[in-house]
Amino acid sequence: MRSVAYVLKGYPRMSEVFIASEIYRLEQEGIPIRLFVLKAPDEEQRHPVVERIAATPTYLPEATSLREQPFAPWLRQNWPTFAPAVRRTARRRPRGVLRAAAAAAAQSVRARRTRWSPPRKLYVKEFLRAAALADAVLDEPDIRHLHAHFAHGTTTVTWLASLMSGRPFSFTGHAKDVWAPSLNPAGLLRRKLLAARFAITCTEANRAHLQALAPEATVHRFYHGLNADFTKLLSSANGRPALREGRPHILGVGRLVPKKGFDVLLHACAELERDGVDFDVTLAGEDGEHGAELRQLVRELGLEEHVNFRGPCTQAELFEIYRAASLLCAPSRVVADGDRDGIPNVIAEAMSCGVPVVATAVSGIPELVTHEVSGLLVPPDDPASLAAAVERIVRDPQLARRLGEGGRVAVADRFDGEELAHELAGLFRSAS
Repeated sequence: MRSVAYVLKGYPRMSEVFIASEIYRLEQEGIPIRLFVLKAPDEEQRHPVVERIAATPTYLPEATSLREQPFAPWLRQNWPTFAPAVRRTARRRPRGVLRAAAAAAAQSVRARRTRWSPPRKLYVKEFLRAAALADAVLDEPDIRHLHAHFAHGTTTVTWLASLMSGRPFSFTGHAKDVWAPSLNPAGLLRRKLLAARFAITCTEANRAHLQALAPEATVHRFYHGLNADFTKLLSSANGRPALREGRPHILGVGRLVPKKGFDVLLHACAELERDGVDFDVTLAGEDGEHGAELRQLVRELGLEEHVNFRGPCTQAELFEIYRAASLLCAPSRVVADGDRDGIPNVIAEAMSCGVPVVATAVSGIPELVTHEVSGLLVPPDDPASLAAAVERIVRDPQLARRLGEGGRVAVADRFDGEELAHELAGLFRSAS
């Protein structure tokens, strides 16, 4: 079988273990993968699954930031880095390079902030990065298909590289990259959907949104499934739930950003305290732009004795945290720029451990969490409803066990990562 070139913005990344798991599982399915990465690695810690991936990443040349200097000095500084790739690609595929240049130029004009604004410089940068990618791909004739993860910058580069190289491409869209118009201005996402052989996304809500943008496009829905490292941990433990006795332990997992709704969780906890409910809260995840505000809110609400900010965790650490939790709260919301979760992987992970879940009916979450069957669903931005749902689970052990078992069954039935990878491999075989 011919190879598939996976194009990623960064690799490996702790927050993108689902991508590493996908690559590993596709290799196990016999799909030859080549990795091309737009940015040099900037994280020392990595998930164990990365070490089991056979593909060696090729890191493409990097361009400096366009925000730090005017365009002319930027181009003088960066052109020597990319000029050899542009020249080699133009010699081999002159029409392809002209088509890509025309597409980038047209987008730079369409995406102007006002009618009288200058063209957007970003697409010159994307064109140069695409030339480096096309040059590398053309050096490897066994590569017959390109696939990008995230529907904004990485897919733009891959689309332009596809025009240059003549290789078809596809892409996977996830969350903000699908919903925030600012990331794909002036109809860019529709154009990429129509140019791609197919697109993939991780929820039915996302698929319907993308299909509405481009009804003629081919869009597939593939859930992420449990990642490979977590599946291994779960198998090793034989699925045994931890004993959750004593003081209830409420868990929130995710980057400290507004779309996760952790401020709503803290306000709900304040209501629980007023109602006489005793509890501990752990917020586990990488710090983000909401982190300082959340810590200040803890102080304002007088929750210092209840709330612990755990920080980022490995999969093994998270596994033990889930097994010690009484319930997981995932109060996701849609924020002003349209960003939202798809189906947070942490919900599937907690459910697979038999942890009851309280979540919001946002985006793809109801595709996994069925109200009163595999969890409880509440409206977003509603601390009172969230507190009431948490209190129900805390005060009713029978309900907690029923929801925990329902969640475990739902994940086993629909989020088997191995089975989903097998289906995805079939799609790539037909494309290559």
